[in-house]
Amino acid sequence: MPEGHTLHRIARDLHAAFAGRVVSVSSPQGRFAAGAALLDEHAVVEARAHGKHLFVEFAGERVLHVHLGLIGTFTIDATAYVGERPVVGQVRCRIATDDHAADLRGPITCRVITPDEESAVHHKLGPDPLRDIDGDPAWERIRRSRKSVAALLMEQDVLAGIGNVYRCEVLHRHRINPMTPGERLKRTSWELIWSDLRRLLPLGVATGRIVTVAHEVQEIESALLEGEDVHLDERTSYVYKRTGQQCDRCGSVIRAKDVAGRTLYWCGNCQRRS
Repeated sequence: MPEGHTLHRIARDLHAAFAGRVVSVSSPQGRFAAGAALLDEHAVVEARAHGKHLFVEFAGERVLHVHLGLIGTFTIDATAYVGERPVVGQVRCRIATDDHAADLRGPITCRVITPDEESAVHHKLGPDPLRDIDGDPAWERIRRSRKSVAALLMEQDVLAGIGNVYRCEVLHRHRINPMTPGERLKRTSWELIWSDLRRLLPLGVATGRIVTVAHEVQEIESALLEGEDVHLDERTSYVYKRTGQQCDRCGSVIRAKDVAGRTLYWCGNCQRRS
């Protein structure tokens, strides 16, 4: 499932392409025809994201609410066409102008809602490291729970936008035992998690990839600061999908276990911190 940086990247690109412009909205697939008719020939006000939810606000207090789910995509084509723009695949919703077209495919949620209904969605979500400075609401939920920190990091009402890759990597980066119950997690450990996510997710927005290896993170930050191109190595994570391989830090074998419906990867030797 796309993690939060992907939705914020899509929101950024949609806003750049369509904000302030009257757009045509259609449903080539037909499943969103009624919703598309409500948005067609309206101006886009803003595109924004909260966790794994995307909101495109249109004039007239109408909001397109999208959740990509496991297989959804929202791609933008900046090619200008003479005549009708071709449709590739099952396009649920298309937002288009003469020079841009954004095609939504395979979402689990695609609906038109009101601003009040959008507020209700935000209310159910935990803080998002890409939009919120304060992570305390998440900490308050975590410190009262007996669930493992690995499970809690995946709960969107605790912390919005974090998926399996960021979960595995941030716990490894700070040597935190993923099986630690939330009620036993130290406040200092939580602050390390929150501040690191606020550092890592913007790099995901900038590059379109999840990068957690220290030297890669530093090189990307330097390149972005200098306005230079970003070049990534082949491996950009420490433990994710590296079952049976050696931990870069201590040489122990990386383990795997199902936690909260997804495969958790961690090093049992160096991740002992609570």
